Amino acid sequence: MVETVVNVERTTTTTTNGPPGGPSSGDGGFWSAIRLNMDYFRTLPGIVKIVEFVLGIICMALAAPPLNSATSFFMFVIVISFIITILLIAAYFLGIREALNVAVNWIFSELITTAVLTLLYFIGFIVQLARWSESQEKGNGSNTAAGVFGLFNFLAYAAGTYFLFLAHRSGATH
Repeated sequence: MVETVVNVERTTTTTTNGPPGGPSSGDGGFWSAIRLNMDYFRTLPGIVKIVEFVLGIICMALAAPPLNSATSFFMFVIVISFIITILLIAAYFLGIREALNVAVNWIFSELITTAVLTLLYFIGFIVQLARWSESQEKGNGSNTAAGVFGLFNFLAYAAGTYFLFLAHRSGATH
């Protein structure tokens, strides 16, 4: 006859309130890696992102509501750029890029994204100004101003693309 011996050990664990995988669980989860990062927004690329965000709000306010297809395209460019910029700002602010252990070249990905948005803004502000610069229709003033602020935002996105290109060329991946 074979005899089996089972040892039972009891331990008591004390936990504090917090999300599963959070800082209180001590398992080094995703949420414990999230840190507020204001330092990025004191650098020139961070300031450029804030400028893109603010100019995007101004462009949306001036071009809304779109009264024709040219302004509809311009608004499409503004909204797509605005959403992507908000996501990038959140990623930098919360340090999400550092928290994710994903083999992605973030600088190159952001460089391509920002370059495409720069091209779209270039086309968008030209279309907007071409449509509204000589018009005497209702909404002419605000839509022309939206095109001018679109030009300013194009320049901001071009500066952001340039800074990302410099970072990529230096070999940075985060």
